[in-house]
Amino acid sequence: MQKRKTVPDFLSMKAKGEKITVLTAYDAAMASMLAAADVDMLLVGDSLGMVILGYDSTVPVTMDEMIHHSSAVRRGAPQAFILGDMPFGSYQSSSRDAILNGGRFLKEAGCDAVKLEGGLEVCDTVRALVNSGISVMGHIGLTPQTATQLGGYKVQGRDIASAKKMVQEARALEEAGVFSLVLECIPDGLGKIISEEIQIPTIGIGAGVHCDGQVLVTHDLLGMFDKFIPSFVKSYCHLSPTIQDAVADYNNEVRSGLFPDEEHSFSSQSGLRELLGLTEKKKG
Repeated sequence: MQKRKTVPDFLSMKAKGEKITVLTAYDAAMASMLAAADVDMLLVGDSLGMVILGYDSTVPVTMDEMIHHSSAVRRGAPQAFILGDMPFGSYQSSSRDAILNGGRFLKEAGCDAVKLEGGLEVCDTVRALVNSGISVMGHIGLTPQTATQLGGYKVQGRDIASAKKMVQEARALEEAGVFSLVLECIPDGLGKIISEEIQIPTIGIGAGVHCDGQVLVTHDLLGMFDKFIPSFVKSYCHLSPTIQDAVADYNNEVRSGLFPDEEHSFSSQSGLRELLGLTEKKKG
């Protein structure tokens, strides 16, 4: 069985120039498959709100929902390094709330670390979490929980002022204690600069090849979520049509009486009706 990676392992991977792979997982079955495929880190992202729960954004996702899914992921992948995504409202009100909610990810769901969005405004919260023994991954650039404040889901850091602020935020978050940093939807050149300016691993999603690792929503990677596909997503297969075709075949076979056939049924004793003391039913 593969040994679970740790925070020092990821720091070492950056130092050695080894790329880090991260994918989302929301249930035990998918988590088991991803862990077997040697993904370095599993993120129970609040993207489950849109992908699994059918919300229009990540904002409605609750702590209880995140704990529920994170627990399932841990059961499915007991040796994986698992990140719990702190949902909107779980850490913004106070450091105390952040510690209580972050602690739930570790105590109730068995996560190894948590992730939260934000720059300079969350540095004190990060310090409080780290000082309480909770490892934290940061997240800057496009932050989906506050996308409306950023003008929607669009590339961040295109102008010099915002790019300079992002570099400042990356340094500040590193100083506050995050062990890695998600860079979402920023120019590849800026992703390269930030990755060079900090000693912790950067995990890119729409941030170019120079980041120390990459993360994707697994349902996007597998072509299973067609509602919204960002331009930076690469689908490595397209399972949605395959699944729909399989279900259509199932419907047809059930409705026509082809399934279940003899191969997929258990044979009965001859004369079972008589053995059960039942009389033969008359037809018509």
